[in-house]
Amino acid sequence: MSSDKIFIGETIGTAILILLGAGVCAAVTLKSSKARNAGWVAIAFGWGFAVLTGAYISGSLSGAHLNPAVTIGLAIDTGEWSKVPVYLAGQFLGAMIGAALVWVAYYGQFQAHMNDPEIAALAKNSDSPAGPVLGIFSTGPEIRNTVQNLATEIIGTFVLVLFILTLGLTKGLAVSGTGTMMVAFVVVGIGLSLGGPTGYAINPARDLGPRIVHALLPLPNKGGSDWRYAWIPVVGPIVGAALAAGLYKIAF
Repeated sequence: MSSDKIFIGETIGTAILILLGAGVCAAVTLKSSKARNAGWVAIAFGWGFAVLTGAYISGSLSGAHLNPAVTIGLAIDTGEWSKVPVYLAGQFLGAMIGAALVWVAYYGQFQAHMNDPEIAALAKNSDSPAGPVLGIFSTGPEIRNTVQNLATEIIGTFVLVLFILTLGLTKGLAVSGTGTMMVAFVVVGIGLSLGGPTGYAINPARDLGPRIVHALLPLPNKGGSDWRYAWIPVVGPIVGAALAAGLYKIAF
C-alpha cells in the first residue's frame, strides 16, 4: 500500500470511527437528545458498530488499523516499521476530524446542555479535572487509581490486539468481511466486560485526538480536559499492544 492511500484511509476511517463512537456518547449524554440516558449497553454497541463502519470504509485503502496500538502491535509482529508514522498521522488527524463533526452534528444539543443552569453551576463549582461533557470526547476513570487505570487499559488492549493477530491464523479470515465484523464484536465485548473502570479507550488516537478538540472547542462551561489523566489512555494501549504482540510471537 502506498503512503498516500494509507494516510487517506486511516484519516477517513478513524474520522468515521470517532464520529459514530463519540456520537453515541453525545446521544446518551446531552439534553434534548432522543437517546438521552440510553445507557452503557447502547454506548458499547455504538462503539462496536463505529469500528465496523470505519473499518469497512477504509479497509481497501489502508487495511483499517484505525488505532495506533493496532499499528504498533502489527509492526512488532512483522518487523515492518517504515509506514508506522503515516498510519499514526492519519489516525490522529482523523480522530480530531471525527470529534469536531460530533460537535457540528449535536451543536444545538451541546448549547442546550451547557447553558442549562444546573450544568453551568456544576461546571463552575466542581473540583473535578474533567468537564461535564469531556466523556463525550475522551475517557476517564470512575475511580482514580493510576495503577489500576493503567492496568485496565493494558488488559483491554491486550485482548483486542491479540485477537486481531490471531485472526491471521485462519486463512483468509483477516481480510474478509467476517474478520472485520468479528473485531467489531470483540470491541463490544471489551466495552461490556472491561469498559466500566476507565471507559476503555484501547486506542491512543481515539482518546487524545478528541481530548485536544474538547480543549479547543468554544463550548460554554465546558470545564477542564483532564490532562493529568490523558497519558494513561495513550501509554496503556501501547503497552497492551506490545505485550500482545510479544505473546503472539512466543506462543503462536
